[in-house]
Amino acid sequence: MPAPTEQLSTLDRVRREIERAALRTRNGIKLAAGVSKPKVGQTPKDVVWTFGRAELWHYRNESVRFTPPLLIIPSLVSRSYILDLTPGNSLIEALLQAGLDVYMLDWGVPDERDAKNRFEDYVDLAIPAAIRQVCRRSNTSEVNLLGYCFGGVLTLMHAAHNPSSPLRSLTVVATPVDFPRLGPLVDVIGRTELDVDSVLGDDGNIPPQLILQGFRSLAPMGDITNYVNLLDRMWNDDYVAGHQLMNGWATDHIPLPGAVARQTATRLVRDNALMTGRLELGGDRVSLTDISVPFLAVLGARDTIIPEAASAPVMDLVGSSQKELLRMDGGHVGLVVGKSAHRKTIPKLIEFLQQRSEPLT
Repeated sequence: MPAPTEQLSTLDRVRREIERAALRTRNGIKLAAGVSKPKVGQTPKDVVWTFGRAELWHYRNESVRFTPPLLIIPSLVSRSYILDLTPGNSLIEALLQAGLDVYMLDWGVPDERDAKNRFEDYVDLAIPAAIRQVCRRSNTSEVNLLGYCFGGVLTLMHAAHNPSSPLRSLTVVATPVDFPRLGPLVDVIGRTELDVDSVLGDDGNIPPQLILQGFRSLAPMGDITNYVNLLDRMWNDDYVAGHQLMNGWATDHIPLPGAVARQTATRLVRDNALMTGRLELGGDRVSLTDISVPFLAVLGARDTIIPEAASAPVMDLVGSSQKELLRMDGGHVGLVVGKSAHRKTIPKLIEFLQQRSEPLT
């Protein structure tokens, strides 16, 4: 006959499974109905300038302790709220708490009016204009510039083609330079056998569904694995909320302007122009060796979207005498989101920015 303690243990396990079954049912109904969806991008901000579909956001901070301000350039193909996911899990929030004055140039959602946008429209027009706005509003003569993913590519091009740009420092996070090393992902934007024009939507841009297909090709079984894990832990409110946040962002892409897609296919993928120094912008030959400001590159050793082989060579290309590589044991999103990011990556990033800033008196 089982001992009383063994009976109690069995009863506890049964009770726990009954409770979890009820929670699974409740959370499953919520997911199916689309209710209780976590809110994203909640850090208070103001739209202080617009440029086509792009908006310059200034995050409110009553405790700015450092100057110059930080201008963030996000990716062109995914939503910027990954950098301001939720309270307590937000890169933007951490930067503000560190006393930085933070701006972000959000690209909005491109439409047919943006189909002819080229690299030059971003690196020689939009980013310089945003920098001028930041300097004017914050009454400074310089900015610290940070680019995430493809936004980092744009900041590299900007700094290389505009050596007189008023930059105190340049930081790139999860940013590719050796594009052929991206693997299946570049099939979306142009290996030799792919005609970019054949995949453009009616608006002249690469449709977000095609971009999502490219990311899914990196992990063909990823969706199945994610849903199996979700079903197993459907009882856990925190896990379900985290799944909603990350799955929501990972499937929430925006169109890529057609002209940028063509330039990416021909110049960055087929010619590998950033690596070979054959990049041309506005008729000028552009080389990353012309970048001279203090430089930080952050990469994830387990990043399957921008693998280390595609991002690490930037250290040999950039001409800055002061340059650092921060190699973290994480994935693409894990560099800016999650416990590891807030424990390791973000403090190092803040330290670099504070060292390239001056305390306000």
